[in-house]
Amino acid sequence: QVQLIETGGGLVQPGGSLRLSCAASGLSFSTYMMGWFRQAPGKEREFVAAIGRSGLLTYYADSVKGRFTISRDNAKNAVYLQMNSLKPEDTAVYYCAAGPYDRTSYRSTGQYYYWGQGTEVTVSS
Repeated sequence: QVQLIETGGGLVQPGGSLRLSCAASGLSFSTYMMGWFRQAPGKEREFVAAIGRSGLLTYYADSVKGRFTISRDNAKNAVYLQMNSLKPEDTAVYYCAAGPYDRTSYRSTGQYYYWGQGTEVTVSS
């Protein structure tokens, strides 16, 4: 079965950095668009970043543009989210997701077929 396993979350001070990883198995990884979403307590799950099948196309939420970088390694079946200049408002559970590529629907949770269990990121002093 398909598994997406996120790692790399934790507690970090404002201004710090974290790198999230998502290891995928049970799917033809290179044929899927990959996305990162997050959900803060009491809020809806929101789009953070997405990357196309080859890694050439990337998309970001305005709130993270310039601070976060999404990348993928198709040889390792992995996708990454490098998060720099973290802010308290970045605190959330971060999820990776896999779905068919669509340049108009990458922000929608409904575009993604498979989801990980999430990794918690807390930005606090």
